[in-house]
Amino acid sequence: MSGFTGVRQAEFDTMASRHAETAGRLEELSRTLHRELQEAGLDPAPATRLRDLAQRVTRQAEDLRRRQKLVHELQRQKVTFGRSTPAGSYVEIPDRLEDAQNLLDGTLAARAASKAADGDQKALAELENHTSRTEDPEFVKAFLSTIGARGVTKMSGSLAAMVRDTVTCGDSDRQKRLSISGRNVLRMLARTLAKGTNPKSPAYQGDDFLKDLVKEGRTQHGTDAGQYLGYQAQALIWRAHDGNPPYSKQFMEVVGRDVILYEYEQRKDEWAASKDWLGQAFGSAQVPIVDLAGALGLGTLLRPEAPANGLATKNSSMVDDLFHAAKFSREASHALLDHTPAGWNTTVLEYLLTTRWGASQYLDDYEPINGMLITATTGQDATSRELAAEMTKVLSDEIRGAFQQGGENLEIRDREIYDRYAPLSYPLARAISANIDQLSKLYLSRATFDDVMPQDLSYALVLAASDNRGFEALVRAQVEHMRIALDGAPPVGLTASNAEQFGFTEADVARFDLNGNGRVDKSDTLQYLNDRTVEQAVPFNYLVESRRQILIAKGLDDQKADEELKNMVADAIGLFPVPGAKKLGELATGVFGEMLGNSYQNLAGAGYDQIAEHIAQHMSRRGSALDGTHHTLINNRLAVERLAEQLLATAMLSKGTLDELPREGEMFVTGVPSTLQSFTDMSSQEYSEFLSWTREKGGSSALLDRFSGTFRETSVVHDYLGLDDGADGAAK
Repeated sequence: MSGFTGVRQAEFDTMASRHAETAGRLEELSRTLHRELQEAGLDPAPATRLRDLAQRVTRQAEDLRRRQKLVHELQRQKVTFGRSTPAGSYVEIPDRLEDAQNLLDGTLAARAASKAADGDQKALAELENHTSRTEDPEFVKAFLSTIGARGVTKMSGSLAAMVRDTVTCGDSDRQKRLSISGRNVLRMLARTLAKGTNPKSPAYQGDDFLKDLVKEGRTQHGTDAGQYLGYQAQALIWRAHDGNPPYSKQFMEVVGRDVILYEYEQRKDEWAASKDWLGQAFGSAQVPIVDLAGALGLGTLLRPEAPANGLATKNSSMVDDLFHAAKFSREASHALLDHTPAGWNTTVLEYLLTTRWGASQYLDDYEPINGMLITATTGQDATSRELAAEMTKVLSDEIRGAFQQGGENLEIRDREIYDRYAPLSYPLARAISANIDQLSKLYLSRATFDDVMPQDLSYALVLAASDNRGFEALVRAQVEHMRIALDGAPPVGLTASNAEQFGFTEADVARFDLNGNGRVDKSDTLQYLNDRTVEQAVPFNYLVESRRQILIAKGLDDQKADEELKNMVADAIGLFPVPGAKKLGELATGVFGEMLGNSYQNLAGAGYDQIAEHIAQHMSRRGSALDGTHHTLINNRLAVERLAEQLLATAMLSKGTLDELPREGEMFVTGVPSTLQSFTDMSSQEYSEFLSWTREKGGSSALLDRFSGTFRETSVVHDYLGLDDGADGAAK
């Protein structure tokens, strides 16, 4: 057996005993020799060397004694691997002492779990003492190999039954104690199961263990007086998971996919009946298979976030618990969603958003599926992008029927359809935010986002922008998109000789040099910024007008500026340069101050939504409002125009179009020779003066006019939504 050493018990005991005896004799001999050498006036070095040898042998003897003690305990507990040979019987123990201890502890924990599963609460307390050992792979391996898939399932089911008994008896003190113990053990089971089902982990139990989990999951457990489905019990383990470590792709491919299939097989006829005319007439609901806590009426008592006292009534389905476990890993989420089961004509993602969505509505528990959808659709990889596009298309098709065609403003004609999909507005917004570049491609170039067409995205944006946090995420991501687009501008003074230094090529210089003088002038840079400014106004227009229209449709005040947009303006969220920018203009040296650090620069190449989140966190830590204009904002268009002004000022500063120094005495100038203050040192009034100077002397006024003209032309947005603008298609 790899990693194990075979020993014969009797010979090992003798060796340990003699080693200890030899160590003692060597120590005594070294003392005697040292004394005699000193009395003779000779060098005591030989005695010192002998003492060192004695100490080494003593340490070896102590190690052997520990191993001997552990071997005896392994033998006593029958936790050893034995084999017989012509030379005698051998006991195999791990080469590393720590592994041997983990082997012993894991086996004892598994035995305690088996006893606890039979109702032994003393054994449950013993098992709880091992909850911190899940970091040790040998412990996990020994625990799971001893308890097996059946033991894991039975343990979870027994915990729920024990807590149910305390509820039935009305013993609140015991209920509280047992609930806390149950949560601790379920977390332990969640972590061990995540490790033991991951092929990349040293604790991996093998492919057969995954198959056994499926077998036990589909099996009825318990007695006739109280039976439960194995998956219902395993679901409590998934819901107790804290993501450390996450469940693997293989777990979701084998167990996770089967859970979804099993529920579909068991519920498809009932769900179909609930949707026909008779079922709808009698208000039939699409009921999912609840987890064991729900089946026993325990609510959230066994969840880690459960209240300390009292019985929460909120239930979860076993599939929702699976989503909770999947949301901690993009790979695991992809394994569930990016899959078409045999015999199906839809992916699991589309099935969850359409056929099964009523089951998610039934329990009003959206956090697990929303968390999984966000994890699965916000990566910068191809699968995340495909899932984001599929989600956008499916929800656009579903939500479109909620709105009335025609009229000057959006109207909700079928509130039931709208309310049905409103809980998905935030994960949809996050998916679009992570792929915010698709807005420009669809609306400017009439491209497609996989199967998503411009009209599809328009209806998806209405749903996504209906959520406050979702609208914030969309705007932040578009701010980053505009920031990066403006950063592509050539710096003033770019030539063929310095092109490589700035990250450009000679061909780029020829393309940007509009007057053909061999050098990028200020006018060339401003022309580039002008073109990008107009392009970036288009997606901002769709975002803000979509938000305005859904607020009108919901009967809310569309003129009120959203608080988060006000905060973005106040924090001057647009004044950051792009992470990893090659070089700033001369006046920009020091202006950005402490705002730029290694953590920010390390974001170069990250997704728009990731950069936006980092900047938002950084600005919130500063705790001061830099741009005082936010006090006077009355609608979102004014807020976005102010954000655009901040972005343009930063780009112009970074690219050297503002390198003509302002006159002395300006509030935002400091030092000798004069230079711009750091933004972190500016007051809101000084920052406002800086922007005014940028408009008057730097040329941003014309750029802002171009942005505003495109940004406020709403007729094209209305066309995609089937609205009638009448005589005036401009934004109000």
